[in-house]
Amino acid sequence: MANAPRNTILTNWIANRPMPATGGGTIPNIDPATGEAIGSVPDSGPADVGAAVQAATGAFGAWASLNGEDRGAMLHALADAVEADLDAIAHAESVDSGKPISVARTIDIPRSVRNLRFFAAAASQFASESHVVPGSMLGYTLRRPKGVVGAISPWNLPLYLLTWKIAPALAAGCTVVAKPSELTPTTASMLAEKAAGVLPPGVLNIVHGRGEPAGASLVTHPGVAAITFTGSTKVGRWIGEACGRDLKPCSLELGGKNPFIVFDDADVEKVGREVVRAAFSNQGQICLCGSRVLVQAGVYEAVVARLIEGAKGMIPGDPLDPATRFGALIGHDHRDKVARYVERAVADGARVLVGGGVPDRLPERVRGGAYYLPTVLNGVRQDCAIVQEEVFGPVCTVQRFEDEHQALELANGTPYGLAASVWTNDLSRAHRVSAALQAGIVWVNCWMLRDLRTPFGGVKQSGVGREGGWEAMRFFTEPKSVTINTGA
Repeated sequence: MANAPRNTILTNWIANRPMPATGGGTIPNIDPATGEAIGSVPDSGPADVGAAVQAATGAFGAWASLNGEDRGAMLHALADAVEADLDAIAHAESVDSGKPISVARTIDIPRSVRNLRFFAAAASQFASESHVVPGSMLGYTLRRPKGVVGAISPWNLPLYLLTWKIAPALAAGCTVVAKPSELTPTTASMLAEKAAGVLPPGVLNIVHGRGEPAGASLVTHPGVAAITFTGSTKVGRWIGEACGRDLKPCSLELGGKNPFIVFDDADVEKVGREVVRAAFSNQGQICLCGSRVLVQAGVYEAVVARLIEGAKGMIPGDPLDPATRFGALIGHDHRDKVARYVERAVADGARVLVGGGVPDRLPERVRGGAYYLPTVLNGVRQDCAIVQEEVFGPVCTVQRFEDEHQALELANGTPYGLAASVWTNDLSRAHRVSAALQAGIVWVNCWMLRDLRTPFGGVKQSGVGREGGWEAMRFFTEPKSVTINTGA
């Protein structure tokens, strides 16, 4: 088992060059599995953001003028470089985030490569519309890249979600200034270093730092044409307000409180496997996690028994051990926040069926880490904080329902509307419930089954706009209508 790196001093990457923060400040980079500092990341500010925007602005004209095939070829080359170094990048991702290295190797980094390749192909296929009125007019739509785009990505799926943003922006002809989370900065720097050997200077720039001042400076910079953000609803609301004042388009992929709805005609064995995966993947730190399990009365006991059994089988371990399937949370502050939600729920009358605390046995190397047991609660009220608010940890609630009407009432009864999972063998019900759910994404008899061509995003407090497929390419381009008089 490999050890975590030590004393890794990261830099910003501006115009393909490594650069420290202008003021020289740094932020400790903490390994959440041990609680120890493993290096530092630049504590950037407005001057660093300004330098990156200037570099991106200077590179925009030449990059936008390339044809899609040429941009796509460079994105494919970047994907090749990431894929060739997959093990080292997966190791860095595991150390930064606390996720099992097996997950980083088989899911996160391969998906990052797939993101780059998907939009590399899209660059050569993206087209617009034409409209002909015979003997009168020809109208067509030009789609031009917006310009310099600011991309702000979160800590839970660091490279996976960073590439999900930068790949379509670059494919569409935009240049990018990206700010990854200061909690998981390493793989963004590794990507930037590889991009320096593939992309022209200034096309992709990475600026590290905190949300304030680095992220805020990026959002409000007058040279940034659009913002794409994934993160909390609280921060997303501020970004939306700031962009609204400047009439700057933004795409906001925010929180979720997603129902996992099981009807009594569902395949209970399959439900039992998938409900555990939906609740506890990435230690529950995915906006798409099925954190509210809603079960019809006829199969309630059977589903809950399988959920408890599955939670008990997820043993917290050292993320760098290939056998580990459940790692650390992102940090001690976050772990403590998750614990407070559970404590408050119990005070409100909830019952802990499994978990509900810090593991008492961990491998020696990670005994100082930010761990919390997979936790299942029932007896919760619909108005409890743990039902209404995003916990973003390995905690799920279970609620019983009697009929379809009650299931929808519970499922739609939160401020969020990102995703939902519906389990039934009744095709009519599947269509009916899917249409009635207040969610941007609905899975039927599955969870987290993704086609990159489909729109991704939520409603209500789960966000504004859509990512994925042509939706992403449209966001990063500006339509221009041209009409030509073809009449005599």
